[in-house]
This record gives sequence, structure tokens and C-alpha cells, in this order.
Amino acid sequence: MNTIVGNCDTMIFLGGKEKDTLESTSKLLGKETIDNYNTSVSNGSQKSNSISYQKMGRELMTMDEIATMDNKLCIMQIRGERPFLSRKYNIEKHKNYKLLSDFDSSLHFDVKAFLNTDIPKKEMDKGTTYAFDPSILKNLGAKG
Repeated sequence: MNTIVGNCDTMIFLGGKEKDTLESTSKLLGKETIDNYNTSVSNGSQKSNSISYQKMGRELMTMDEIATMDNKLCIMQIRGERPFLSRKYNIEKHKNYKLLSDFDSSLHFDVKAFLNTDIPKKEMDKGTTYAFDPSILKNLGAKG
């Protein structure tokens, strides 16, 4: 399964709650750098202030953020591009929606009926059969 997914140029995550999928999607999104400022004030006999500044890494979206993201959104990743959030498209608004079996059940393609169709079988062409004589190789100087 990983080989198939690994060879896809485009990935679209529509939503879900399966742990492995959420974890791999979170890793796929990567991390972002955030600035963390801490201020400390001491009010003892001598007052003092201190400010500390550090850069930290954080997942762009954690597993729980992905699991609870707005149902109108999806995560898209196209090879060579950074993943991005996109709005899901309502297929019922597409001009060719009327050509789908979702719109008209008479358009349903029945695979079983198609595969069970009796197609007349053609007789195989009979080709010419040749006998192989290994002594020919010796005459050509080949070893065998």
C-alpha cells in the first residue's frame, strides 16, 4: 500500500479519524517555526525583569487539529508544492454532473453484466513451427 501512495503525484485528504492516516498527514505537512517570548518579573527586595526569546518547532497541524478540521476543507498536496488547505468542491454544481449515475441511476455501469457478456471467441491463427537445431550454433562458432 505504501508503494502505491508513494508513487502518487497528488494527495487529497478529505478528512477522517484513522490514527495512522492522521499521523502521516501531520508529518507530511511538516513543522513551522514559532517564536516564544517569556517575561519574568521578580518583586523581591530587589525588583528584576528578564525576557527570554527562543525559536521552537511545532507541527503545522497536529493529529487532533486534522481530525477536527472544518468539513468544508481538505488538504491538498501536489508534487513539488507545499501542502495547502482548499475548499471541497460540490460536484452537483459541475456542468457534467447530469452524466453521472449519482444524478440518474439509469447511467450506472454494471461491471458484472459487462464481464459476463458472451463474446464469440476467435480461433487462434496457426503459425509456422520451426525446429531448432543446436548444431547450427557450433557451425557459427558459438559455444553451447
